[in-house]
Amino acid sequence: MTDAQSLTLVRAVHTAIYVVMALASLVVLYAGLTGAHGPWLWIASGLVAVESVVFATNGFRCPLTAIAIRYGATKEGAFDTFFPERITRYTFRVFGPIILLGFALLAVRWWLT
Repeated sequence: MTDAQSLTLVRAVHTAIYVVMALASLVVLYAGLTGAHGPWLWIASGLVAVESVVFATNGFRCPLTAIAIRYGATKEGAFDTFFPERITRYTFRVFGPIILLGFALLAVRWWLT
């Protein structure tokens, strides 16, 4: 496999993970706001927890970004996902508070029941 093909594969996997994790974060927030629950909440919570550990243990950097750079990704044009950089630039600033608020609301709901 060439570096270009490897980069395309890494970007595809990273894009898919990004979408899944964004949705999981929103599921946690939705459950916190509405009190809805079910197996999907456990799955979303688990995914968010695992992703948080991955980021924390990698210096709050996605390990797939380093792999993309190894295969030739540059800041010009598409970088480490298929999303434009203007969308992914504020990932931590957007999803960090969403995740924290969702889990805080879930904790309050749990505490009050």
